[in-house]
Amino acid sequence: MRRMKWAAAVVLCVTLILAGCGARSAESVVKDLDGKLDGLKSYQGRGTMTLHTGQQPLQYQVEVWYKKPSYYRVALTNAAKDITQIVLRNDEGVFVLTPKLKKSFRFQSDWPQNQGQVYLYQTLVQSILLDNSRQFAIDKESYVFDVMANYQNGSLARQKIWLDQKTYAPQRVEVSDANANVMVEVKFDQFRFDVTFDEKAFDMAANLGAAQQQEEQDKSADAPGREEGEHGSHGDSDKTATEDAEPGDNPDEAATNETEAGDNPDEAATDETEPGDNPDEAATDEKDAGTVPDDAASGGEAADDFVPMEPSYYPEGVALKDITDVTQADGSKGVLMRFTGTYNYTLFQTNPKDIDAALVPGVMLDLGHTWGLLAGDVQQTLTWTYQGYEYRLTSAELPEDEMVKIAQSVLEEMEK
Repeated sequence: MRRMKWAAAVVLCVTLILAGCGARSAESVVKDLDGKLDGLKSYQGRGTMTLHTGQQPLQYQVEVWYKKPSYYRVALTNAAKDITQIVLRNDEGVFVLTPKLKKSFRFQSDWPQNQGQVYLYQTLVQSILLDNSRQFAIDKESYVFDVMANYQNGSLARQKIWLDQKTYAPQRVEVSDANANVMVEVKFDQFRFDVTFDEKAFDMAANLGAAQQQEEQDKSADAPGREEGEHGSHGDSDKTATEDAEPGDNPDEAATNETEAGDNPDEAATDETEPGDNPDEAATDEKDAGTVPDDAASGGEAADDFVPMEPSYYPEGVALKDITDVTQADGSKGVLMRFTGTYNYTLFQTNPKDIDAALVPGVMLDLGHTWGLLAGDVQQTLTWTYQGYEYRLTSAELPEDEMVKIAQSVLEEMEK
C-alpha cells in the first residue's frame, strides 16, 4: 500500500515538472508581449519586404530604427535599382526624404500611431494584443500568431507573425487578403533591442545629407575603371547600430538646404496644393506654375529619355482625354495627362533637376512602394517620388482610396 502511494506521488511530481517545462500557452506569451511593449526603449531591425500586389513580386530592403518615446527612421531601398526613401519622425514632425531629389516632405501626422506598418514592432505586437480571437502555434523555435490585420489598405485581412521564443523579436510576417493570398511578406535577418544610436540618427538634415553623400559615393564606385570592392556601399551590414547611424557625419551642410527651403512651409506647398480650382483647368495651372508646352516632343514622351508611365488602373467610367508635353521653368521635361469621365483628374510626371529640400505640410499615405503626400482641401494633390521621378495626381473629385489605387498602378508599371 505504501509502495503504491509512493509511486503515485512520484508520478504526480514528474507530471508537474513536465507540465512546467512544457509548451507555453498563448495567454502567457501575450502577457509577456504586453510587458515587452511597455518596457520598449529602442530597437533596430533589417530585412526584406516583398509585395505581391502586382503582376510580379517587388522586393525592397527595409531598415527600421526606433528610440523611445517616439523617434522612428525607416529606410526602404529598391535593391535592384539602389534607390532609397526614408521616413523619419522626430520632435519636428514626420518627414519623407528622397535624397536623390534632395527633397523632403513634412507631414502633419501622428504616424505611425494612426497608420500601422508591417515592419514596425509596435504594430505587430498591438495586433496580437488586440485580437481576442488570435490563433497561436509553436513552430520549432518560433511562436506563431495568426491575427486580424489592421492596415490602411483595407484589402489586407489577416497576418501571421513569427516571433523568436527567447527574445520575442520578429522573424517573419505574412499579410494576406480575404482569400488567404499572401500580399505582403517581411523577413527579418536582424532584429535587436536596447540599441544605442548616434545623436544625429533621427535628425532630418543629417539624414538627407548623409544619404546624398552615400549616393555620390555609390556613383563614384560604379564609375569605369574603378576596381570592384574598392568601395563597398553595402559591405557594412555587420556594423553596430551606432556605426550604422552615420547621418550625423555632416549635418551642417545638409541643414543649409533645409533652412533655405523651409522658412515658409506654406509657400513651399503652394505649387503642390493649388494646381487649380477646376480639374479641367489643371493643365493650365501646371503651365502657370512654370511649365510650358514642349512642341519639340511628340507621342507623349519628353526628351532626355524621360518616358511617362500611364496608370494601369482606371476608375470605372474614366478615360484618358489627352497628353501634353511640357517644359518646366528649370528646363526639366514633363508630361501632363488629363482624364475625364466619372472623375476628372490630371497626372503630371516629371524628371526634375536637383532641388533644395522643401518642407511641405500634408497627410502621409502609404503607397506600398513608397510614401505619398496628400495636400489640399476642396482640390487635393497626391505627390510622390520614385526612381528619381516626381508625380502629382490632382483632382477635386477623386476619393482618397481611388487616388491610392491610381498611384500604385503607376508604380507597378514602372517595375515592369
